[in-house]
Amino acid sequence: MKQSIVPNNNERRLGDNDFIVSKTDTKGRITYANRIFMEIAGFCESELLGVQHNIIRHPDMPRGVFRFMWDTLKAGEEFFGFAKNLCADGGYYWVFANITPDYDRDGKLQGYYSVRHKPPQSAIDTIFPIYQQMLSIEKGCSPREAPDKSLQYLSDVVGQTGAKDYNSLVLSLYKPSGV
Repeated sequence: MKQSIVPNNNERRLGDNDFIVSKTDTKGRITYANRIFMEIAGFCESELLGVQHNIIRHPDMPRGVFRFMWDTLKAGEEFFGFAKNLCADGGYYWVFANITPDYDRDGKLQGYYSVRHKPPQSAIDTIFPIYQQMLSIEKGCSPREAPDKSLQYLSDVVGQTGAKDYNSLVLSLYKPSGV
């Protein structure tokens, strides 16, 4: 389904009090999507459940960010990040995402739980040029080495800011309204 979506410049914005919630299984297939997710992304529940969460991956998002995300989650840690997501009609929306591993009572990984909020415009203004440079690096590499090369660039940028890692940088950029 996603292959037929042609991105356009129509931006949708989350409200200040909106939050998107989704759950996936261990392979990234959506097992739950709240109404706000369906509304802003423009997909009905039947189009989301059982589908890979990357159905909303916008082509402006570098693969290196997702490499860091999966490395972080596989290490059992929570991930924080900014993402430009794709809508069913080709539009897009930005989110501040927090993704955590979801364990059953016995401590066995059963999937991932994600909550996304409206990011501050200042954070998008900071992170988007970094993502654009990462995409440029990825385009100049083989598909196999692209995520690692762009992730190295991201790590270098993070190091220059003095932040410990990408999660720390993102958290320093995220300041909810009213805070």
